[in-house]
Amino acid sequence: MPKKAQSRRSAAAKQLPDAALELIAQRFRALSEPVRLKMLSALMQGEKNVTQLVEAAETGQANVSKHLSILKQAGMISTRRDGLTTVCAISDPAILQLCEIMCARLKDEHERRSQHLKGL
Repeated sequence: MPKKAQSRRSAAAKQLPDAALELIAQRFRALSEPVRLKMLSALMQGEKNVTQLVEAAETGQANVSKHLSILKQAGMISTRRDGLTTVCAISDPAILQLCEIMCARLKDEHERRSQHLKGL
């Protein structure tokens, strides 16, 4: 087994402290809302201002602001002011990797199900 894989397994096998588990749970909760996923998907294309995120998320400005606050608190995005405009960006590259992993997994599952249905 490659050394890197062994390292990940041994780290995963260790019992994490409750505080670490709460931080992990907080991040997954932040990803559990479709509106936030739409916003992250838009941000994967690059920086967006709040108005652009309102359009991408197909919801109101107040709702987008609430979700931005949750994503920012989870450490997933950063914001900066550009005059009167708030500009947002993904601040943690691991979010991109996580989304890519999930999308690839869903694609594989869809293809397997499609193949299974063809056999009926």
